[in-house]
Amino acid sequence: MPRLPRISGNEAIRALERLGFIQTRQTGSHVVLKKPTLEGEIVCVVPLHRELKVGTLSGVLKQAKVTPEEFIENL
Repeated sequence: MPRLPRISGNEAIRALERLGFIQTRQTGSHVVLKKPTLEGEIVCVVPLHRELKVGTLSGVLKQAKVTPEEFIENL
């Protein structure tokens, strides 16, 4: 598994949008993204921090059901 890069919340949102996610709403500094699939809807929450910690980014990718390889390709 490749190491996850240190990126901002906005950069993570842009990469997830390239993977088919759509911004649905924002509450404070957290943006909710959704992606419709055949099994249902995938929802993930991304904090708008200047730099996301590696563990936080890993948690976002687990919510989004995206592998680190897919994510890094779409940065």
